[in-house]
Amino acid sequence: MKLTVVGGGSTYTPELVDGIAGRRTSLAVDEIALVDPNAERLAVVGAFAQRLLRHAGHDARVTTTTDLDAGLDGATAVLLQLRVGGQAARASDETFPLACDCVGQETTGAGGLAKALRTVPVVLDIAERVRAVAGEDAWIVNFTNPVGIVTRALLQAGHRAVGLCNVAITFQRWTSALLGVEPDAVRLEHVGLNHLTWETGVFVHGRDRLPELLDRHAEALAGHIGLPAELMRRLRMVPSYYLKYFYDHDDVVRRQRTEPPRAEVVAGVEEELLALYRDVDVVTKPRQLDQRGGAYYSEAAVELVHALTGGQGASQHVVNVRNGGALPFLPDDAVVEVPAVVDGGGAKPLPVPPVPPTASGLIAHVTAYEHLALDAALRGGRDRVADALLAHPLVGQHAVAERLADELVARNADFLPWARGRA
Repeated sequence: MKLTVVGGGSTYTPELVDGIAGRRTSLAVDEIALVDPNAERLAVVGAFAQRLLRHAGHDARVTTTTDLDAGLDGATAVLLQLRVGGQAARASDETFPLACDCVGQETTGAGGLAKALRTVPVVLDIAERVRAVAGEDAWIVNFTNPVGIVTRALLQAGHRAVGLCNVAITFQRWTSALLGVEPDAVRLEHVGLNHLTWETGVFVHGRDRLPELLDRHAEALAGHIGLPAELMRRLRMVPSYYLKYFYDHDDVVRRQRTEPPRAEVVAGVEEELLALYRDVDVVTKPRQLDQRGGAYYSEAAVELVHALTGGQGASQHVVNVRNGGALPFLPDDAVVEVPAVVDGGGAKPLPVPPVPPTASGLIAHVTAYEHLALDAALRGGRDRVADALLAHPLVGQHAVAERLADELVARNADFLPWARGRA
């Protein structure tokens, strides 16, 4: 099998390769093609990825190319992990909303909208090349943020795509450690949208252990999530760590005003990682990679690709998939993040227990925003940007939405053809 990674020059790519190396008996990958426009960085990451595989005794070869079609030729599955505009654009996304007392974050709020506007057209162009070069049967696994909006764009355009995030598998690892069981024994009742999810059940061998987690381990979970233990106990659910941007918005903004943006931190980590990758004596995953973000993504991605390519029959995964009635209060074409049965035919969401109003209202609100965000990404227009911001629960006020729309368009005009005359 040929697995192609678009955005393969990312410093995170060795995490994925390390996951493949550790599963050489279950996922029959013989070529990993890394595609990236940055040839210098690609050469460094590609050489290190090959050393990782060789050291692990894996026979797969790593190929690198700046030519998208060459990288896609013969691919069975294509992983998308690109960042349009790089860390500089991320730094902008994380800072410009602060001028309006709004959270600065790369996947939600005004910053998340900016990223969606830059990213959706590029991803759709790539997906068309996947269809033309790799063929109709090739699967696209999307890890590119904002995953929900990007995956919805892919599905709406008829592509064979599934969205993936590491939030669920990270929570599975946390809770298995707290409960003293193997991670594979934990099955999550995970519900919501990408980066807007709650755990409403944590099942171990058919028994729901969520009440025990909340009663005995809420403080430990609070340390991971950044929200009060007493809030989780009252909700009788565990929100993901992205819910702090909604539940604790003003305090997050106050901290963001004094702390360096995450983009700046990641840029420093990336420089350190690239120096290590250049060292020919480094043949295992550096511990610094754990600071890069995306924990356990490699495990989730490998397992998902294995299921999609028919390697293990039907299996259960938490993915971003078309709603299709799973959450009856949302449109069928919304993209939700829920457990699904995955096989060679794709992902089918499993039945979801009724979602309490403490979560369903916010899910519906953000779904409406995502609809407008995708419309703005596909059709452009400053007013569509303002409408999407007005609909976002982290913005919401007319004057703020207008101001943020103008700033967003000005800062991203180089990436938005329709906006270049406005900057």
